[in-house]
Amino acid sequence: MSKSTVKVGNIECGSDTLFLISGPCVIEEESLMLKTAEILKSVAEKLSLPLIFKSSFQKDNRSSTSHYAGPGIEKGLGILQKIKQEFNVPVISDVHYPHQMNEASKVLDIIQIPAYLCMQTELLLTAAKTQKPINIKHGQFLAPENMIKPVKKVEDAGSNKILLTERGYTFGYNDLVVDPRCFYHLNKIGYPVIFDITHCIRRYGIPSSDPKGGTREFLPVIARAGVAAGVDGLFIETHPDPPNARCDAASQLHTGDLEEFIKPLIEIHSLVKTLQKNLLNS
Repeated sequence: MSKSTVKVGNIECGSDTLFLISGPCVIEEESLMLKTAEILKSVAEKLSLPLIFKSSFQKDNRSSTSHYAGPGIEKGLGILQKIKQEFNVPVISDVHYPHQMNEASKVLDIIQIPAYLCMQTELLLTAAKTQKPINIKHGQFLAPENMIKPVKKVEDAGSNKILLTERGYTFGYNDLVVDPRCFYHLNKIGYPVIFDITHCIRRYGIPSSDPKGGTREFLPVIARAGVAAGVDGLFIETHPDPPNARCDAASQLHTGDLEEFIKPLIEIHSLVKTLQKNLLNS
């Protein structure tokens, strides 16, 4: 199954090396963000794991106007720019509206299209025109093979710098399910595939501040299954104090747990790549 690679800074997304997208769900106080970036950079260097720092300057799909939705584009991009320069890592953030695209593209190395908005034509076309890599998150409502449709919109606008992220499919009420067949369909589209592990264990409809709003006990199981199914990168939202995180408190992984959590995933990914090469050469 032939796939393109996408260059992000010095990272070749889709190569034989597993890469990591990680950071707090939403941008919080600058000191916390810098502390998180420092920890992630240290873990990434120790594991020889290419790192892209992720945090959202705006979360426009919060379930209540009383919930923290981020510092906004100006302050948020300022913090991401500081992290980018201080730690020498690429940065990614959600962009919700076409009019934000020009300003966001001046800082972001990857523009992320939120799952709920993956079919928004103007948003996709405007993102493509920046010529920045675009991470399109798989909508919870869309069959995985139909992700070719937003991909084609971006290609029609002249860009092939595309990443695809799986984050669970709506099954019944307030629950997301990861179907391993999804990775097969996304890989067939021909671009690097990322597995958003921590969003998959959120229990929607239950406040993220409630411990029952996430099922962290399933993280190792679904993470290993996804990597074994042949993904190129991992998307793991992390926080130095998850219970007090201002968004997705019940599902983010503690930064102190990241190193041991990801070690077996690197080993599985390496094994999968070796098996794929052996099959091609047999």
